[in-house]
Amino acid sequence: MAESHKKGLNAGLVENDLENCCRQETTCGQCQKNNCIIGYGKQCITAYKQAPRRDVAQGMAHIPTMDFKVFDEVELETAIAHILKECKGCKEEHTEDCIINVIRSCYEVGLLGDVQPYEGSALQYLMYIKEHFPDKSLHELILFPLCRQETTRSTQEKSVLSVLWVSAYFPNLL
Repeated sequence: MAESHKKGLNAGLVENDLENCCRQETTCGQCQKNNCIIGYGKQCITAYKQAPRRDVAQGMAHIPTMDFKVFDEVELETAIAHILKECKGCKEEHTEDCIINVIRSCYEVGLLGDVQPYEGSALQYLMYIKEHFPDKSLHELILFPLCRQETTRSTQEKSVLSVLWVSAYFPNLL
């Protein structure tokens, strides 16, 4: 039997973010569905809502990485922030075809031009993004709310997130 997500997935939030990122048929003409990163993400979340499973069958392999449409960066950054908050912090149990990973990867193609490495930890991911894409405000959108979020994060993880947020906003303090 296919595994479902620990603690579930806020499919409504993901669906709203995908809709906000979509350029709509008035801009694109006819919807390209699985040939569009957002259309593919919509198909994935629709399938998830019908039969909630942690993994999308060959999800990463089907991401349309050659979709070169220009999307609204703020909408994509916000969507990545939301999807990272949905991440369950699987770490060693992370799978590439996890629905959260697949949808985040779709957003990355639109925002960063390609899929980025993810090891099952939002903290490691944000540190990577900050280092490799300093011009993107993605880490700023996520770090402060994430470090204050009441989750199963250890005190050490919350401290590191707080320091990263302070260093991003107040680099002269550290």
